[in-house]
Amino acid sequence: MSMAEQAALLLDRLQRRRPLVHCITNYVTANDCANILLAIGASPIMADDPEETEEIAAAASALVLNMGTPSRRKLEAMIRAGRRANEKGIPVILDPVGAGASRLRREMAESLIRKVRVDILRGNVSEVSFAAGLASREKGVDVSEADRGIDRTEAALAAARRLGCTVAVTGEVDVVTDGRRTARIRGGSSMMARVTGTGCMTSALAGAFAGAGAERGDAFPAAVAALASMGIAGETAFEKAGHLGCGSFHIALLDAVGGLNEKSIRERAEIEEG
Repeated sequence: MSMAEQAALLLDRLQRRRPLVHCITNYVTANDCANILLAIGASPIMADDPEETEEIAAAASALVLNMGTPSRRKLEAMIRAGRRANEKGIPVILDPVGAGASRLRREMAESLIRKVRVDILRGNVSEVSFAAGLASREKGVDVSEADRGIDRTEAALAAARRLGCTVAVTGEVDVVTDGRRTARIRGGSSMMARVTGTGCMTSALAGAFAGAGAERGDAFPAAVAALASMGIAGETAFEKAGHLGCGSFHIALLDAVGGLNEKSIRERAEIEEG
């Protein structure tokens, strides 16, 4: 079965099961992440107080940890939720936003990687390179100019082997690998880089697909499905509203995710395997 076919079947399973996705995310994109989860067919819960994150995580189908607006309090909440998810066999998705940009972010990423077993690491090449222990020169939450020459596949493979998880690196061509299998996914639009939160939304979608019930312990198909879905939605949104500007594109992106189905995945997903 092709990866596109697997992604289509996983989307159908997601929309039938409506997995509960617990997001500990950043205040800049929390609303977008909640809405993108509703659009794809999942159910979001945005709980980030350390007093309740363990309980919420235990009841969820997947846990998404996003470092976009870091704090010590949020780190405590993430570790508590992550450990509980690990105990329950619930998939954990980590989005190490700006991981190398400050001491707090570096310490937070290192602590999460050390204390929580991550199933999917989703980030840009700078963030993934930091997680892999490679040299990176982040100065914000976007890919630094100095890191643009890093090979995404090499960075993803290094991170996957170091962390023992599936790694998804987004860029002009997305790369997903678990260290054994590799997929390259084409799609999207350059306008996605002009809308805040498209990376965060992609990580949320990874949580939805992982929580939909792929084979236990196998997060690779979920990550591929999430990135392929976002790529198709980005293309569709640009076709319908790209000429109108960033605001219209933003809304059209949400509409496009809500319109995804098995047929659109099978027909439009551009996934190169191997």
